[in-house]
Amino acid sequence: MAIDLELATRVEPHRDDYRAELSDQWAIWGPNGGYLAAIALRAVGEQARIRRPRSFYCHFLSSPAFAPVQIAVEPLKAGRRTESFTAIMEQDGKPILHALVKTAADAPGYVHQHPLMPEVPAADQLEPYEHTPGRGQAPFRFWENIERRPVLANGEDRSPVIREWTRFRPTPCFEDPFVDAARALILLDTFGFPASYQRYRSWEYLAPNLDTSVWLHRFNPASEWLLIDHECSVAEGGLMGVSGSVWDTDGRLLASGGAQLCCLPGRG
Repeated sequence: MAIDLELATRVEPHRDDYRAELSDQWAIWGPNGGYLAAIALRAVGEQARIRRPRSFYCHFLSSPAFAPVQIAVEPLKAGRRTESFTAIMEQDGKPILHALVKTAADAPGYVHQHPLMPEVPAADQLEPYEHTPGRGQAPFRFWENIERRPVLANGEDRSPVIREWTRFRPTPCFEDPFVDAARALILLDTFGFPASYQRYRSWEYLAPNLDTSVWLHRFNPASEWLLIDHECSVAEGGLMGVSGSVWDTDGRLLASGGAQLCCLPGRG
């Protein structure tokens, strides 16, 4: 059963840091990295005076158990227009991730968008997709939290690209800008490996993220459906470089980002 994103990423103050309970509802190979990153972002949101998260970058250091984690948030600089924070997540003294977060207020400036959103059918014109585990793998409960409507079918084309309309469930939209940003953060962190799978269509290697970087350009908490457009640009030396974009239903670019993935032996 899907768990509401706001509830799943909620943090509570505890002495000098914040605490969160990791839910196995957000499991892929372990706790999904984007889910962990979203919790760190929510912890920063507890302190941020400027309510517009604009960039998030983190190193994933280890995979935690589905148990409580602690997040320490430290302000690095607080200006009139921007703020910078670090967020360090640990579990029983073990480092999980280190993140940098930047907030920035809206202000006058140049306005344009390039490129345009890919021409795709609307979500209600596409068939829903149900995740099928690889051979010998248990179902990934993470996918119960996201409804998927693929735009590109698995046909002859083996390009390492994935393009899907996605909608979080049971609640698709959130007014809090830090929860709204968590939607794009999770999608951009997660869909790199599915993009690479379109080329290899094999479980010979798994590829968890070493890091993730996201730039948050706009906010649209009214857009239930988000288009994730992701590609694996290069694979070499046991690493894979991925990048992607998140668009709303009005064709506005909401977020972009990238990551390095590390190939590990899978199940063939």
